Amino acid sequence: MSDTRKKEIIMATLELAANKGLGNVSMNMIADKVGIKKPSLYNHFASKEELVEVMYQFLREEAKKNANVGAIDYTVIFAGKSALEILRMMVGGYFHMNQQEHMLNFYKVIYSERSIQPMAAKILAEEIEKMIIATKQLFYAMEVHKLLHFQNADMSAVSFAMTVHGLMDYELDRRSGGCKTENQERNDLDEYLQWFCKENAVK
Repeated sequence: MSDTRKKEIIMATLELAANKGLGNVSMNMIADKVGIKKPSLYNHFASKEELVEVMYQFLREEAKKNANVGAIDYTVIFAGKSALEILRMMVGGYFHMNQQEHMLNFYKVIYSERSIQPMAAKILAEEIEKMIIATKQLFYAMEVHKLLHFQNADMSAVSFAMTVHGLMDYELDRRSGGCKTENQERNDLDEYLQWFCKENAVK
């Protein structure tokens, strides 16, 4: 399957899901939207579940490129920076990646159906797992470079990843609800990063 055709199918599915809800979108609807026959769609994807999983991976990679989030060279990233500056940069990159238009629309669909669609819950669990793994790697490197010290780096990474993810969700909900401005929202996250660095400072 060409990248152009794959993107066309993914974007058509995302648009339909945003309008109708993921559970109400059928393979027939997707095929009609793209302008191909249903058997042709099954040549590309064995099921709607597979299509949604590929959509997640595709949109995530696209968002990473757009947000300039790539392979990490910790020696380069850490050079001349404080622990707080590093965490701000890493969390900011992740925040920016997930604020890309297509990724944001995808998450709105997935979040709204996580309790009733197993495929939506699976994707959100995958994203949390990716975040925890990346955070563990970051914390191991920060420990080695004596930027922060952890009693238990693995548990600190789980706690940090879940807190940051929760704060990002909280901020998105507040923005959607018109509760406060983006700059005010980001302060909640930044205050947490400042507290975290103080709590885990190298003594």
